[in-house]
Amino acid sequence: MEYTRFLDCLAADHDRLRAVVESGADAPVPTCPGWTVADLTRHVGAVYLHKTAAMRDGAEPETWPPKEFADEAPTALLDRGYTALRAEFATRAPEDPAATWYGPDQSVGFWIRRMAQETVVHRIDAELATGRPVTAVPDDLAVDGIDELLKVFAAYAVSEWGDYFTDILDGSPGRTFLARAGDDAAWRVRTGPGEFTVTDGAGDGTADVTLSGSPQSVLRWLWNRAGDDGEGGVSVEGASEAVRELRRCLVVATQ
Repeated sequence: MEYTRFLDCLAADHDRLRAVVESGADAPVPTCPGWTVADLTRHVGAVYLHKTAAMRDGAEPETWPPKEFADEAPTALLDRGYTALRAEFATRAPEDPAATWYGPDQSVGFWIRRMAQETVVHRIDAELATGRPVTAVPDDLAVDGIDELLKVFAAYAVSEWGDYFTDILDGSPGRTFLARAGDDAAWRVRTGPGEFTVTDGAGDGTADVTLSGSPQSVLRWLWNRAGDDGEGGVSVEGASEAVRELRRCLVVATQ
């Protein structure tokens, strides 16, 4: 995706999120146990300000969030964070350097992509919490989000912080997962002790577990945002213990 497209998606999902969180501040967020809509709103605002600081200061803040954020109304913090984030993006090019937690990409472009994906997932959280219809995720954004989750989050986390996955992967017999999103996008994931590797394409089409559905359905399933719809329109074929292994890896990688 082009960075201009990410920014357009960020704007659309922020606006939807902002509209939804106006009501039901005390409503629990089922996809973020222990959070209310107010907590979710405050979190997104704090995330926007954190990334703004990372770009502005050339390093991610060591302690976050500041204590004074707790005294600010959640929607006010969200508004302030979004305004600051967009202003920072406007002064920089995607290729400009920026501090990130992802070693291979230390650029502003990383945060443009990440904030678009962060916002669409939390927009879905807010809609599910308030009982609103979940707005469709555009196919291009959903496909990119699946790619980011599998490669930037899970594969990178296992390679860099493998100790967090010891309990999950050390007993793995070695499994292959195939994720198909629509007619054109597919990924193969290989797991095993200390291993979580991702390759593009369906390969020979065989796998221990196969997930298939529309791009937005697969994105929501992998992020555990299917809501009350069970598998959320995703066909899941394979042993339940293998599916649990994949889910546990994704949960740890995204914490």
